Amino acid sequence: MREIIVCTFLTLDGVMQAPGGPDEDAESGFEHGGWQKPVADDEVGAAIAGWYEPSDAMLLGRKTYEIFASYWPTADPSNPFTHRMNSMHKYVASRTLTCVEWQNSTLLEGDIVDAVRKLKVSDGGNINVVGSGDLAQTLMQHGLVDEYRLTIHPVIIGTGKRLFADGAIPTALKPVSVSTTKGGTVVGVYRPNGKPSYDSY
Repeated sequence: MREIIVCTFLTLDGVMQAPGGPDEDAESGFEHGGWQKPVADDEVGAAIAGWYEPSDAMLLGRKTYEIFASYWPTADPSNPFTHRMNSMHKYVASRTLTCVEWQNSTLLEGDIVDAVRKLKVSDGGNINVVGSGDLAQTLMQHGLVDEYRLTIHPVIIGTGKRLFADGAIPTALKPVSVSTTKGGTVVGVYRPNGKPSYDSY
C-alpha cells in the first residue's frame, strides 16, 4: 500500500504559511513570507532531498500546485531538484481547477478523501504532501496520514496558518528519526501511533 507522507516546514511556533517568499501566500494579511531561507542550512537541504528518494509522487492542494507549476517548469535545469520536481507525478486536489498543465499532473475528481483512499491502494511508491495546509488537515482528520516529515526552524512568527491548528485530532506520535542541524533546525520524522495517553505526576 502506498503511504501518504506530510512534508512540511514549520516555525518553532508551528506556522507553515509562506516559507518560500514574501509573495507566496499573503492571505489574512500575513507579513512574514520568506521566513525559511534565512534560518535554513545545507543540512536542511540534504534532509529535504532525502525525503523525495522513496516517493514517486506528490499530492498538492490548489495553491501549492499553482506556486510550483509557475516555478519548476522553467527553473534552473542545473539544479538536480528541478528534474525531480518536474518528473514526479503530481496529484492535485482542487474544487476550482478544471485542468492541470504541468507535466505529469492529474486533477483528482470527486470527494478528495475517497480519491486519496483509492490512491493509497493503487500501484506506485509513496506520496508526499508538500505545503497544502488545508489538504493536510483534511487528510489528518480522516486518518490518512502515515508519516510526518517536519523541519522545525529556530524562528517565532506569532501569526499565520499552522499545520496542527485548533481542532487537530489528538494523536500520539512515534519518532522514527530526530536530529538537529548546525543551524538549529530540528529535522523530525514521526508516525501516528494511536491516541495520546494521559497520566499524572
